Amino acid sequence: MEKTGVIDVGGGFRGIYAAGVLDYCLDHDIRFDLGIGISAGSANMASFAARQRGRNLRFYTEFGMRSEYASMHNFLHKRSYVDLDYVYTTLSCEGGESPLDYRAIRENPMDMIVVATDARTGEPHYFTKEDISQDHYDIFKASSAIPSICQPYPVDGVPYFDGALGDPIPVEKAFSWGCDRVVVILTKPENVLRNAKKDTVLARGIRRHYPEAAKKLCGRAELYNGEVALAQRYAREGRVLIISPDDTCGVDTLTRDLDRLKQLYGKGLHDAQRIADFMKQS
Repeated sequence: MEKTGVIDVGGGFRGIYAAGVLDYCLDHDIRFDLGIGISAGSANMASFAARQRGRNLRFYTEFGMRSEYASMHNFLHKRSYVDLDYVYTTLSCEGGESPLDYRAIRENPMDMIVVATDARTGEPHYFTKEDISQDHYDIFKASSAIPSICQPYPVDGVPYFDGALGDPIPVEKAFSWGCDRVVVILTKPENVLRNAKKDTVLARGIRRHYPEAAKKLCGRAELYNGEVALAQRYAREGRVLIISPDDTCGVDTLTRDLDRLKQLYGKGLHDAQRIADFMKQS
């Protein structure tokens, strides 16, 4: 039997587009054999694996508006603009406002990979469901730690940055895991190339302590653009379906404009309709 994977590349608050795509899949009982999440995409994938429809939307449009979630106050007092502990512990653990259904994740037969980047080496690390337990969701924090915006997050003593540094669109990883076809969810138009300028600026903030990660960050645009091109080649062969918005509605990594966010979420719900036909292909 053919296996199908899905990749959510993240993108900060642009991840609300992928949240719409995955909610459509839940609405129509579209299931995958493997789910890969990077950065904010790892959180999206966790809620999808738990089959908690609408949970991701609430994080972007309600919790994400709070200063406890993301603010200069966090940056000044905790050295991280996004308080990853607030997002993935305070809100997500049992007793939180929106607990992640850990048992449902464990019982879901879908394999799950969360990509983070070793801050010491700049190399990608692939976590799995075996690396989480009830109320211990550090791998999502590690995958979402944007360099210079957040401090690297430690897992078992190893500091990690955002997974997009090491492997932003891990199509080859999905195939090596046994997938025959892969749905790739981008959160900006697929024909929009990544510019290295912003990454170069962010790299300055980590170069002293994490030179290899800084080097990888400087090459992130080239890596991302190359992996998009690879996904497009597989798409021409019928092995990959790329789902991406025609525009981002003005939403960037840290944009918190409620109307724009909801518009981008709606685009995800709409664009996901293409997945059903792709899943039917033999």
